[in-house]
Amino acid sequence: MKIIVPMAGRGSRLRPHSLTTPKPLICVAGAPIVHQLVHEIAKVVEEPITDISFVIGDPAFFGEEVVTSLQQLAEELGAKPHIFRQDQPLGTGHAIMCAEPLLEGPTVVAYADTLIRAKLTLDPDADAVIWVKKVIAPEAFGVVALNAENQIVGLVEKPTDFVSDLAVVGIYYFKEIQFLKQALKKVVAQDLQAGEEYQINHGILAMMEQGAIFKPGAVDTWMDCGNPEVTLQTNTEMLEIKQKEGEELQDPSAEITNSTIVPPCFIAENVKISDSTIGPGVSIGAGTQIHNCQLQNCLIQSDSNLENLTLQKAIIGNQVRYKGNPTFVSLGDYSQLE
Repeated sequence: MKIIVPMAGRGSRLRPHSLTTPKPLICVAGAPIVHQLVHEIAKVVEEPITDISFVIGDPAFFGEEVVTSLQQLAEELGAKPHIFRQDQPLGTGHAIMCAEPLLEGPTVVAYADTLIRAKLTLDPDADAVIWVKKVIAPEAFGVVALNAENQIVGLVEKPTDFVSDLAVVGIYYFKEIQFLKQALKKVVAQDLQAGEEYQINHGILAMMEQGAIFKPGAVDTWMDCGNPEVTLQTNTEMLEIKQKEGEELQDPSAEITNSTIVPPCFIAENVKISDSTIGPGVSIGAGTQIHNCQLQNCLIQSDSNLENLTLQKAIIGNQVRYKGNPTFVSLGDYSQLE
């Protein structure tokens, strides 16, 4: 089994936090988004992972440190790492074709902007599986259309008329991904009009026209990391899940003095907390120092210094220095307010 992770986008909706760190490598609930996603997929597909391919963007942004991190991620799972570059933002289908040398055999394609909890059952009668989640407002999502045999026969982006309430979460399984490659080759060979992109849906619909059977798969939990507000919600929800699963969320090197920790919270190595109340729903990155603060439902990255703050919803980047008392904050890396 192979995994392909297209992740070349700049994550503009998550700015300023994605200005200096690629969105899939931003830590949520104690670990980078892409690390959690890949580990979860490897855990639940019930087949050995042989190769993991990451499709990343401009080397000026996705540099050697990013490459090393992704290679180590694959090796942790006993898989061979592969790095491909998508030099132009030409869509999801184009991103997959950037990994063309690996497009052979059983493969999971997973876009690195969501976190899941699921059992990814692979239907032996299906040529492909698209994982979905039932949603309240399907008009805000891409959804699948089903026939009477529970097969996917269409994909509709943000439907104005009701099609189904099953939203596509961005994880796909192909029994033989070379058939998607063949379909996408024909799509990519076509000239784009202004503003158009080559999307994975183009290849999927072409496969359906050729008789490929697509089945829906259900995820138990689907958490988005698309913008600061929903990323905060995802951080809190993932902390609750990890607590229920019995994961250790506080590093033993953390120094906590005259403070109260209200679980669930993630506290990384070498964090120092004094005279504060932290939690619930707070993640604190390595080396951060916090003094005289009351924090709830906050996501704080590494090596920052926070003093005299009362915050209920905030995302704080890496190496931030902040003293004050606002009501809402979203600060990127290296910010300084006193």
